[in-house]
Amino acid sequence: MLADGPVLLRPYRRSDAAAWSEVRIANRAWLSPWESAPPGPWHELNSTAAYRYVLQDMRRSARRGESMPFAVCLREPGRPERLVGHINLGNIVRRAFCSAYVGYWVDARVAGRGIIPTALALTVDHAFGPAGLHRVEVNIRPENKPSRRVVEKLGFREEAYHARYMHIDGAWRDHIGYSLTSEDVAAEGGLLRRWHRLRQHTA
Repeated sequence: MLADGPVLLRPYRRSDAAAWSEVRIANRAWLSPWESAPPGPWHELNSTAAYRYVLQDMRRSARRGESMPFAVCLREPGRPERLVGHINLGNIVRRAFCSAYVGYWVDARVAGRGIIPTALALTVDHAFGPAGLHRVEVNIRPENKPSRRVVEKLGFREEAYHARYMHIDGAWRDHIGYSLTSEDVAAEGGLLRRWHRLRQHTA
């Protein structure tokens, strides 16, 4: 588990089915324009029954060393821990490359509270530390301004424009490529420390 303040990243559990489904279905309008998904009704693709297959796929990929998926949870005083998002280190390549891509989403009902920037900082520090990676990339549609703000405020470099990069919401969509390497944050003691410093300066 990875944690900072009220934000907790942990492995997914079978018991997360109902919470995962509720968040996904409630956030259809918020999430569906930005995600690649198989054809089918949103409520079926994000049902508690579908979660079983999603969980199997995540665990299979993690066992192969191809990804590190985390449930993003919020811990607040007087309330039980609740699942509010997802973050994943995917497409992990070792050896001379030592790189991965990060994807994430968050419940719109808690957006703007620093949850995903904190989750991304925790994930990147885990990638550059225990996971032994050197480079992390994030690819985001140009129109997705909230997601772009997350990486830009954390200091990710904008490196590329990928034309017709991924099939999303019925068409091949352009993406902007951002990245960080371990050297970029080493002098600051990691990305989480950078994020804490940035929040103090803007508080």
